[in-house]
Amino acid sequence: MHPPLTLHRHPMCAEIIEQFQKCHVDHPIRKFFGDCTDLKIKLDQCFRQEKALKRKANMEQSKMLQARLQAIRKETAESGP
Repeated sequence: MHPPLTLHRHPMCAEIIEQFQKCHVDHPIRKFFGDCTDLKIKLDQCFRQEKALKRKANMEQSKMLQARLQAIRKETAESGP
């Protein structure tokens, strides 16, 4: 199962989403027999890549915030009571 196929939420996969949706419109019966499977596989791979990039960006942001917090704690400890 894939997440909702909204283009604004998945800009990295927009082209594949459009192709997948077009395949379903063009082949309303044959989609059940595997005509759109290749696009589905590409779409799943794209979603995984997108998720990995978001996770990496979140980790980098978390590290930056943690470094700032440690710097603030150090300043506070040095100028403390």
